[in-house]
Amino acid sequence: MESKRNTSSFRDPSGYVFIEENSIKRVVKPIYFNHYNALKTSGFYEKLFDKKYLIPHQEISISSSEIILEASKIPFISYPYEWSFLQYKHAALLILKIQKLCLINDFTLKDATAFNISFFEGKPIFIDTLSFEIYQENSPWNAYKQFILHFLGPLVLAKYFGFEHLKTLAQNLEGISFQKLSKLLPLKTYLNPTLLTNIHLAAKYDAKFESDKKTVNNNLSKASQVKLIDGLYDYILNLSVNENTEWDNYYNQTNYNELAYQTKKEFTKDWFLKIDGKSLIDIGGNDGTFSRELMKIAEFMIVADVDPNAVEQNYKQILKNKEKSILPLVIDVLNPSANYGFNNQERFSFIERVQEANIDGCLALAVIHHITLSGNIPFSLSAQFFSKMAPNLLIEFPTRHDSWVQFLLDSKRDFKGHFDFYNEENFEKEYSVYFEIVNKKKIASSERILYSLKRRQS
Repeated sequence: MESKRNTSSFRDPSGYVFIEENSIKRVVKPIYFNHYNALKTSGFYEKLFDKKYLIPHQEISISSSEIILEASKIPFISYPYEWSFLQYKHAALLILKIQKLCLINDFTLKDATAFNISFFEGKPIFIDTLSFEIYQENSPWNAYKQFILHFLGPLVLAKYFGFEHLKTLAQNLEGISFQKLSKLLPLKTYLNPTLLTNIHLAAKYDAKFESDKKTVNNNLSKASQVKLIDGLYDYILNLSVNENTEWDNYYNQTNYNELAYQTKKEFTKDWFLKIDGKSLIDIGGNDGTFSRELMKIAEFMIVADVDPNAVEQNYKQILKNKEKSILPLVIDVLNPSANYGFNNQERFSFIERVQEANIDGCLALAVIHHITLSGNIPFSLSAQFFSKMAPNLLIEFPTRHDSWVQFLLDSKRDFKGHFDFYNEENFEKEYSVYFEIVNKKKIASSERILYSLKRRQS
């Protein structure tokens, strides 16, 4: 029975994750046995499962040298730098809910990394079973600093300086330091009690005691910790960002009429039924409008878009309608998340994770002209990209007569002639290297064509 250790699971000496026959399993080492047994016998694990705070697990085997657990499998692991602002907020609030529940039950979180959160069935969920320890009276919350650097820091930076700061952990694995956070934030944040205490004063304390590595909130009683958590929770709950983006109202600005719109929806549904699809990735899916046409058919769908406001709108719909099958993510097709961390194998690239998920179909509606004309990506390279997403592709091609294409070409000014290759014939030629054309349909009352493509066997 072949097993493969997850290359991102090495930092915690308490155990590690491995994959065996497509199942997610975890080794618990003897150093963690006391904590694990206390968590199990107290029923605290079950409380976390019941509240859907922690991914469920079951024991597979127990010996004196190790305990083996099998965890429920999440279809797709996302990372903090792929979340919208509200998703990031909800992930932060979940950590605080868990820590408060821990304290009430005489446990504590030893880790508060944002990478211990993923999204499953429409909501954030904690995925590290071994991040809990027995609480010692008057001991500090050792994960406090990590929580500030991984959650509060990026959220506050996004509030004051824009969405791009939610990608902090993509450049800084441990987050931006207290000192840098304090220097970056506006002077008016000194007037906010939460930010004064948890960033500005914490930065001074952290710098002063950096040499002996003391924890910022050293020797806090349980009651004081609960008060700290409640203060952070209330502040984060009310955080917001007011930043306009280009595509967050895209479907209110479309350049095709209702007939074309409905034709596109019907063709999408028909395509997915014909490929007998159960899973989908929608590239440039905006707020998930077209993916939702497949809600009754698909079991799991990733809707990826570069626009954080569009992704936010999608996530709000998911929460409102209690939709469990859609995962909205902020993904820039021109620069998707890369391999990252130790040996470049600690955080996996977006493409690698999609390939690992074995998704049935890829939807790419109203996106190829932006990739080609805004991103200067040749058809040959975008075809290669889409061939990695899924074996079946439904892609919309706006011709040169489309008003959006005309706008993008005109924006090239003196270089417009360099894009004479943008036409139906060259698109079909380059995409035919990776795909077979199964069906081709012009969208009525528009200058757009829908292509149903099937990936060629290698």
